[in-house]
Amino acid sequence: MEYRTFGRLDWRVSVLGFGAMRLPILDGDRTKIDEPLATRMIRTAIDAGVNYVDTAWPYHGGNSETVVGRCLRDGYRGRVRLATKMPVWLIHERSQFDHYLGEQLQRLQTDHIDFYLLHGLNRAQWEKVRDLGVLDWAQEPLRDGRIGALGFSFHDELSVFLEIVDAYEWTFCQIMYNYMDIDFQAGTKGLKHAADKGMAVVVMEPLRGGQLTCPVPEPVARLLAEAPARRTQADWALQWVWNHPEVTLALSGMSTMEHVQGNLDSANRAQVGSLTPEEMTLIDRVREAYRALSAVPCSGCGYCQPCPQEVDIPRILATYNDLRMYGDETRAAMTYHQFLPAEKRADRCVACGECESRCPQQIKIIDWLKTIHRDLSELPTP
Repeated sequence: MEYRTFGRLDWRVSVLGFGAMRLPILDGDRTKIDEPLATRMIRTAIDAGVNYVDTAWPYHGGNSETVVGRCLRDGYRGRVRLATKMPVWLIHERSQFDHYLGEQLQRLQTDHIDFYLLHGLNRAQWEKVRDLGVLDWAQEPLRDGRIGALGFSFHDELSVFLEIVDAYEWTFCQIMYNYMDIDFQAGTKGLKHAADKGMAVVVMEPLRGGQLTCPVPEPVARLLAEAPARRTQADWALQWVWNHPEVTLALSGMSTMEHVQGNLDSANRAQVGSLTPEEMTLIDRVREAYRALSAVPCSGCGYCQPCPQEVDIPRILATYNDLRMYGDETRAAMTYHQFLPAEKRADRCVACGECESRCPQQIKIIDWLKTIHRDLSELPTP
């Protein structure tokens, strides 16, 4: 197992972290975790050298923390650093900081959380908890040991990320990063900025929620066939992330023992610079081949927003492009029908044309919204 220094801390972390958002489930119900299998998987990873386990309040309908706490019995808790996250969207007053931390300590059956994150910060949530005094509040649990270190996970634009990073001497941050999303959210620029500040950088979604392990389209398959080294799709994606010296560790949400063994095999080969310059160029070509499969020429600039009807145009177009690139119907349907509120979906469009008048790509947004709503509505709902 490869280990790297965790930012400014005098501690080395395994390059692979176990993410407890996609544990094995029963009866297709994500709230019902197959606990015996999850326990074997987590303990197998720890026995192989993984020393970072990550969970959060809402994972698996609120059951992940409880199951993780039980998985770490029998001496396993002392062999790992444990991370979980404050559900900032549920926080409305200062007293709730202590409330949720206390609940999480009970769920996890521990007296301390090594790495505590403000979960999923965007501008609105950051400004809310900042103004409620979360940074001042955190000093007490940091002093009394209930929290070992404070960080945040992030979902917004680069400018917001830079603002948050520079607002406090964070120990670490968690960002989405993979070879397809180098300019998305924090992206490569955010990764380098955080590392330059001495922060550990935890990468989530190195496999893009599994999309980079889906059966590859023909143009991508042809490119990968040119590589002298034969790798699984997951290994290509993980090695690309670990190739960056600024990356501290990559979290992987594992659902099967096969996922665990495959990721452990990859982690045993992880090195900065392990990919040759030719292989890095190949991944650049793979990225462009995927992007060429997208349907809508949207750059995600956001000039079409705000929509008078509050339609989330950039997210809808991105969801459809992802479907065309990766063929992941389950994820597309889940994003559109479960994660996107009904009042923000494409069928709310009244064809006023304001978005098209502002679009620098001159996309026929109104027509695309009709097509996308029809196509996504035909997908089976998870």
